[in-house]
Amino acid sequence: MKQVSCHMASLLKWLHIVLVASVILYFGKTLFIPLFMGLLVALVMFPVCRRLEARGWTRTMAVTLSVSTVVLLFFILIFLLYWQLRVFLEDWPVISQKLDLAFRQLQAWLASRLGITVTAQAPWWHQLSDQVGSLAAPLLRGTLGVTVSTLFILFMTPVFAALFLYHRKVFVRALLQYAGPVYRERLEAALVKVTNTYFRYIKGMVIVYLIVGILNSIGLAALGIPHAILFGVLTAVMTIIPYIGIIISALLPISAAWISHASIWYPLGVIGVFSFVQYLEANVIFPKVVATQLNVSTWATLVAILAGGIIWGVAGMVLFIPFVAILKIMADHMENWEVLRTLLSRNAAELPKNN
Repeated sequence: MKQVSCHMASLLKWLHIVLVASVILYFGKTLFIPLFMGLLVALVMFPVCRRLEARGWTRTMAVTLSVSTVVLLFFILIFLLYWQLRVFLEDWPVISQKLDLAFRQLQAWLASRLGITVTAQAPWWHQLSDQVGSLAAPLLRGTLGVTVSTLFILFMTPVFAALFLYHRKVFVRALLQYAGPVYRERLEAALVKVTNTYFRYIKGMVIVYLIVGILNSIGLAALGIPHAILFGVLTAVMTIIPYIGIIISALLPISAAWISHASIWYPLGVIGVFSFVQYLEANVIFPKVVATQLNVSTWATLVAILAGGIIWGVAGMVLFIPFVAILKIMADHMENWEVLRTLLSRNAAELPKNN
């Protein structure tokens, strides 16, 4: 009975820690998202920075080149978004004409099938237009807020990454001092594993976007959309930018489908392809592939995605997965964390054998 009470007390203690940590992470997301994004970039670029320093580069030059490479990639993505949006706006007059024609055809169909004249339909369409307008305003404000937040994250991420890379010895020394001499060797080994874990995480992300690009291209090609491979790959790459990436990148293939085909079913088919692939990416491909690269169980990866989405949105869905991998590394180096290691481990060979 006493042992059961101890287990219950330990469980309640951990639940309390998780609850407090979740509240802190949620309300402090303005700080923590760019901070941990910067840490992610710093860990990924650390091998490049260290190699440049070994060849005689100063730390300032090595950090500047490493971070500038990441910034350049972001600018390339933004340019691709701008290019897609510009092409869509050039095609808008043709799309607008087809929308007007489709609307008139819908009115005629309602008049012939249901006996509702075009004049009688007018109040309905006006009411529907007013309702859509009332919903569009808060949606636009929310999108604007997300865009401003995303731009802030994109600005602060390289700043934090540069600071982490430049002052990395200070941060490592502080961690070792906090751990003390007892856990010094374990912490040093864990830090090496963490660096390798983040590299495998980026490798898994590349594989995910490659698979998504292939699936997008196959779906667009099956619909007969021109330049299916180009649109499929671009849409997959643009999903790196939260929210606006997938929306803007989907406009170009949707407009191409409507211009090249007379039926409205082709643009709807493109939306269906992207929606289905995004569902597979979020619930099957991403958890499976990334879990394999990080050597973390698939269910733990899926829980991390959902928890990250609840607390930090799309940024949390990206960042919480390496958090789980780091938690597993810590569990591998702590004898009294066997339960956590059992839950997070992907390979049965890592688990302790029962007698």
